[in-house]
Order: sequence, then structure tokens, then C-alpha cells
Amino acid sequence: MKNKLTLFFFTLSLLTSVTVSAQIGELERSTPEAEGVPSGAVMALMDSLIGLPQTDIHSVMVLRHGKVIAEIYPEPFAPEYRHTVFSCSKTFVGAAVGLAISENRLRLTDRVASFFPDQLPDSISANLAGMTVRNLLNMTSGIAPDWNMRNVRTDWIRGYLEKTVKAPGEHFDYDSMSSYILSAIVQKVTGMKVLDYLRMKIFESMHITDISWEVSPEGINTGGWGVYVQSESLAKFAQLLLNRGVWNGKQLLPAWWVDQMMAKQSDTGSFGYGYGYHMWLCEYPGAVRIDGALGQYALIVPDKDMVIVITECTLIDGATQRRLVWNRLLPAVTGDQPLTLGKDYKRLQKKQSAYCLPVVQGKANSSLAREYAGKNIVLGPNKFGWQSLTFQFKQKEVIMTVMETSGAQYDLLFGYKQWKKTSIDAYPPYSVDAKGRFNGIEGPFYVAGSYAWPSSSTLELKAHYVNWITALNLTFRFEGEQVQLTVKENYSSEAKIIEGRVL
Repeated sequence: MKNKLTLFFFTLSLLTSVTVSAQIGELERSTPEAEGVPSGAVMALMDSLIGLPQTDIHSVMVLRHGKVIAEIYPEPFAPEYRHTVFSCSKTFVGAAVGLAISENRLRLTDRVASFFPDQLPDSISANLAGMTVRNLLNMTSGIAPDWNMRNVRTDWIRGYLEKTVKAPGEHFDYDSMSSYILSAIVQKVTGMKVLDYLRMKIFESMHITDISWEVSPEGINTGGWGVYVQSESLAKFAQLLLNRGVWNGKQLLPAWWVDQMMAKQSDTGSFGYGYGYHMWLCEYPGAVRIDGALGQYALIVPDKDMVIVITECTLIDGATQRRLVWNRLLPAVTGDQPLTLGKDYKRLQKKQSAYCLPVVQGKANSSLAREYAGKNIVLGPNKFGWQSLTFQFKQKEVIMTVMETSGAQYDLLFGYKQWKKTSIDAYPPYSVDAKGRFNGIEGPFYVAGSYAWPSSSTLELKAHYVNWITALNLTFRFEGEQVQLTVKENYSSEAKIIEGRVL
């Protein structure tokens, strides 16, 4: 009995700590109409985003005048889940650089090479010697991006500085390693990682504590990617920039620096509408965005006093999502006067809680289920590290036990015509292959699953890693002792085939 009570109170304390740290519902909520926005326009945006092909929407938040007027987290996603936001991380680096400059720790004209005397090549070119902090901020370093370097080396600073450098300041080349070098510079001049510096200077005042950032093999926040944060916290950060650095009446980030971040600092040619200091200018006049791979956005629209946050995993051009904001939502926002609530608002309320990502279609059972239940299916080599799988088939539920080559073992649950969730201690699949990936990111990770039998010999599973970004479509084809597994990752257009056999 004592052990049961101990387990109960431990579980209760764990749940309480999760609830406390989940920073949701802190921004003021309002209705669209109270802030001068028609609910019908918000619905048109939400419906259009949900209906996009090759796209899983994870969250959408719409803010006006600093208040949340609409938000959706299509099932199985939820507001408390954090999300990796890829290159949105760059804008956080840009803010940290501005803080360091405002404290006279750093200057835009400082030479990059001067910060790393022990990691320079034997021969330093004039172009390398001339590269400045500003060149890193506006992506004109003169170094051609090498996206594979971080995957094969652990000494990223030395690897970057060894590259051939063309004349800095002349050509825009978008490169996550430029942001990494800035992260390293901030750490040099402040004595702390960028995340810790931002916590002290900005995040504590904004109550953004449920945030992590990947750490490189060199012990530096990865800079160009790796921030892991809730949608509402990302919305807070975007609102801070819209407010020109002011939060609750306090100037946390210098207004002049925010202005420079959001102003055009580089001509990107046909690749966009210009680049600021680690921010993108948008096709909508005056709008800027925090931007991450696979469709992570915080759109800042000063003339409408609005912020729109989108997290998703998409394989289509992100300009499509942005055009929906520009064309479906913003034209309907014509003033600040409150509008009359009507039927559209009631419809929006119902829709916000009803959005759901599609579950797998097919039958609940197959005559083959009993034959393969409990059998150990050994898999061939694969990128997921899955050594073998075992299935249990229950009433409208499938349990897949995964044994990894590392020795880790866990269950994934799949519901029929519904999402079933579980937590795992293993890491999810990830589109970034950098050395030391996930370092600095804590678990557990939550997985929501849906299943069906499209045919008697085919079992299809869908697994959403709901506090990450990844989803897997798993299709098993059973034929005697042979089992063929086809895996489709939501961040890739390719399907991978893994051969398996029953032991």
C-alpha cells in the first residue's frame, strides 16, 4: 500500500509540474469581432490551411492588438505541446546579438576572425579577415553554404572558418552556420549560451521558461535551428518584436535594434523580398516573418497590428500558406472598431475545437491479425534504428512494441477512427542529421497513432510525434513469414521499403 501511495503522489507531482511549466493561456484572449476582425475571415483562413495538400497543420494562432482572437490545434495536437521550429531559431539569435550590441559587448563591425584565434586556418585570406558580424546577420558572409558539414564534423567553427571566402557583403547566401557562428560569438562575449542570455534578458520577464535549444558538439546553442518551444511562446516573442521590444511597459529589446532586424539589410534577388537581420521581409507591404523549415512561421503585420503563428509539417511552398493570410484574412481587417458578434463567431467556436487531422481509413480487423499477434518481426537495416517489432491486436486498438538496436524498447498505440496517445523515452525521427542532434532537448516524446486494415493483408498505421514535428505513415504487407514495411515520413516525399521476416 505504501508503494502505491508513493507512486500516486509521484505521478501527481509529475503531472502538476507539467501543468505548471506548460505556458498556455497566458496571453489575453478576445473575440475576433471585439478586435475588429470578422470571424468569417478567420474561418476562411483556418479552413484553407487545414485543406492544403501534403500538409499537416499543428497549430494556428491569430493575434490582434496583443490578444489571441483565434487558435486551433487540430487533434491529436494540443497547445501544451512544444514544437521544434527549425530556422525560426535564427531570429532569437538576432535578438541576442542586438542585446549584446546594446551592452557594448559587441559591434556590427567586429571582425569574425578576431573571436576565434585558435580555430583559424594557418593562412587567413583578406576576405576572411574582413568578414564582420553584420555579414553573418544579413547572410552575406562570402562563404558558400555547406549543409553537410555539421553532419560529418564536430568542430563546426573550425570547419566553417576553413571554407573559401568570397568578398563579404556582396552576395546573399542563406546559411544556418552563419547563425551558429553568431551564437558562438554571443557565448564568447557574454560567457553564457544564447538561450541562457535570452532567459536572463527577455524570457524571464515574458514568462517564457518552457523552452529548450539544441547544443552543438562544441557546447554552443546551434543558432540556425534547434529551438523547441510552444506556439504561444513563439507568439509572445513575435508580439515583442511587433511592440518594438516592449513587453508589459518594459523595454526588453532596444527599439532601434528591432527596427534594424525588420528592415531590409540584404537584397535576396528572386529568392524572396529581402532579408533583415535574421528575419525575412514579406510580399505583403511592411510585413516580416520569423521563418523555419517545413512551414514554421510567425508573421508580423504592423499595419494591422497582428501576429499570425503557424506550425506544421508541409511539403508545399510556404508562400501558399502566407498568401492565404494575405488574401483570406488581412483584407477583411479594415479598422479598429469592434464588430457585432453573429452566427459566424458561433461557427468559429465550434470549428476551433473540432479540427482533426485525418485518421487512417479501412477496416478495424483482419483475419490475419491472430496469425501475426505476438510474433517477433525482425527488420532489415533502417534509419530509425528499429531492430524488431511485435504486434498486439485488441478491440479497436493496435499496440506495436518497438525494439531498437540501442536496446531501447517502447510501445506505440494506434486507435481505430481515433487517435491514441502514449509517451516514449526514445527520440523521434528527425530531418536534421547534425552531429549531436537532440543534445539539449529533453523528453519524453508523445506519439499519437491511428490504424486501419485497407485490405486483409495490409495494415496501415499513422504515428504523429505530437510534441516534435514528425509523422510516419507505416504500411505493413504480410505474406507468410515475409513482412514488407513501407515508411513515408511527413518531411520527405520519398517512401522507404524495409524488409522484415517473422521469427
